[in-house]
Amino acid sequence: MKVKKMRKLTSWQFIAIGYLAVIMMGCFLLTLPLSARSGEWTPVLDSLFTAVSATCVTGLSLFDTYVHWSGFGQVVILLLIQVGGIGFMTIITLFALLIKRQIGIYERRILVQSSGSVRTTGIITLIRRILIWTAIFESAGAAALAIRFCGDFGFWKGIYYAIFHSVSAFCNAGFDIMGVLGEGVSLMPYATDPLVCITVSVLIILGGLGFIVWSDLYDNRFKIKKCSLHTKIVIVVTAVLVAVGTGLFYLLEHNGVLSGLNGGQALLV
Repeated sequence: MKVKKMRKLTSWQFIAIGYLAVIMMGCFLLTLPLSARSGEWTPVLDSLFTAVSATCVTGLSLFDTYVHWSGFGQVVILLLIQVGGIGFMTIITLFALLIKRQIGIYERRILVQSSGSVRTTGIITLIRRILIWTAIFESAGAAALAIRFCGDFGFWKGIYYAIFHSVSAFCNAGFDIMGVLGEGVSLMPYATDPLVCITVSVLIILGGLGFIVWSDLYDNRFKIKKCSLHTKIVIVVTAVLVAVGTGLFYLLEHNGVLSGLNGGQALLV
C-alpha cells in the first residue's frame, strides 16, 4: 500500500496557521495569573481579544494595559505587537539566518506573501532590511522618548516605558502603559510635549509607510521620481491625509477641545 504524501500547505494557509499559533500562545500566557496585576486568572475570551488585538496591531483593548496587566503580561503584549508588526515569518527567518539555515523556494514564497513583496528575488535582502530598519527606528524612538520618560519615571522604568511606546508606535499598535499616571489617560499628559508627540508621530508614520516603500526609496536613493507607482501613491496619500487631517482637526476643534491651548500647542495636538 502506497502512503500518500501530505500536501504542503499553501503560503496563505501557512501564514494563517502561523498567526493563529502566535495568537493562541499569547492568549494562553495572558490567561495565567502571572500576567495579571491582581494575580488572578484572566478570562479566556478577554485574553484572546487582547492577543488578537496586539498581534493584528488594531489598538483595541478591554482593559487599561498598565492597570490590568502585570509586567509579565505587558511584555507578552509587547512581543505580540512586535511579531504582528514585522510578521512572524520575519522572526522565523531571523532564526534561520542566525543558524545559517538555507531558505528554500517554499519558504521564499511564504515570505513574499507575508512581507507584501511581489517577487521572490531579493526577498532575503528585504527581510534583512526589515530587521535592521526596525531595530534602528525603534531604538532611535526609544532613545528620544527615554529623554523624557527617564526624568519622569526613573532610569530603568523610563527605559522600559520608552521601549514599549516606541515599539507600539512604530508597529501602529495603539497600546500604551501610561495608566501609571491615571487609568485610561494614554498620552494625554504629554499632549503639549513636542518631544513625545513628534517622536511618536514620526514612528507611526514611518511604520505606516511599510517596508516595501522604504526598500524602494533606499534602492532609488530616496529619489521619489525613480520609485515605483506603489511607493509614490503611498507617500503622496500619506502626506495628504496627515496634512488634511491635521488642518481639519485644528480648524474644527480650535474653539473646542483645543480652546485652552495656544496656536503652537493646538497645532501639535
